[in-house]
Amino acid sequence: MPRAYWKGFLKLSLVSCPIDVNPATSSTERISFRQINKKTGNRLRQQLVDEVTRQPVDTADKGRGYEVDKNQFVLIEDSEIEELEIESSHAIDIDSFVPATQIDKRYYDTPYYISPNDEVGQEAFAVIREAMRGKDMVALGRLVLSRRERVMAIEPWDKGLLGTTLHYPYEIRNAADYFHDVADVKIDKEMRSLAEHILEKKSADFDPSQFKDRYETALTEFIRKKQAKVPVLKGKAATPVATNVVNLMDALRRSVQGGKAADAPAAKAKKGKKRAEGQREMLLPISGKGGKSAAGAKEARASKSSGATAQKRAARR
Repeated sequence: MPRAYWKGFLKLSLVSCPIDVNPATSSTERISFRQINKKTGNRLRQQLVDEVTRQPVDTADKGRGYEVDKNQFVLIEDSEIEELEIESSHAIDIDSFVPATQIDKRYYDTPYYISPNDEVGQEAFAVIREAMRGKDMVALGRLVLSRRERVMAIEPWDKGLLGTTLHYPYEIRNAADYFHDVADVKIDKEMRSLAEHILEKKSADFDPSQFKDRYETALTEFIRKKQAKVPVLKGKAATPVATNVVNLMDALRRSVQGGKAADAPAAKAKKGKKRAEGQREMLLPISGKGGKSAAGAKEARASKSSGATAQKRAARR
């Protein structure tokens, strides 16, 4: 088992049990890059430099300070911060239970697994977990993570608990600042019906195993080829998304039909191109079937027409 990210107690009134809190997600599997010296190929290291003297600073001389005025700081020692402890530094005290449906999704932040870390506390942990199971209620508690008190929503998850930190109200941006230009459009009933039909056709069960990071896959293949010194061909540019929808109703209908109507214009185009307005005969020879030029074909037609006229005159005589 990895070392616990946070250790403490889970408390429900007078009932408490020792717990471990560990992140439920990880980003270490993603491809990451290091900064290197392009000339030597060696990895680069960042160095702390005094902003005024421009001299390098040793790690032992690095400290924390709170800026009270421009370039004026109050020096804060790590030991002083560690002594500044509140109850939630070592215990998650459940304050209340709220319906899960009442929590605005924008408030959810980072998920954590909560598990008992002592055999003695297994029963108390199970009591708290099962009391919440099936009630569709979420417990709200507080704990200190990374020198900051966070509110956490706690719910049963398998044999343990899932705790998700919540944002504070001041961290949530006002939606009106981004949606104020969105017009109140009256939707045609047929359009809405067509759109709903498309949604029904694309409905499926949530299956995260189908989530594939195609960019990560392409990046992995690119790095593999670079490492093997295999020439890397430039990929095709992504097809731009059409933003100039001329007829929304037509687009919806074609979407319902699976794009079949979109093939009609292509079929018409095969029958023959319509001459553009102002377009004239090209006099330069253009090779085509049988190797005849456009000009040569025109002369042949004129010669044939002249021969037919001469035959008619001879017959009259």
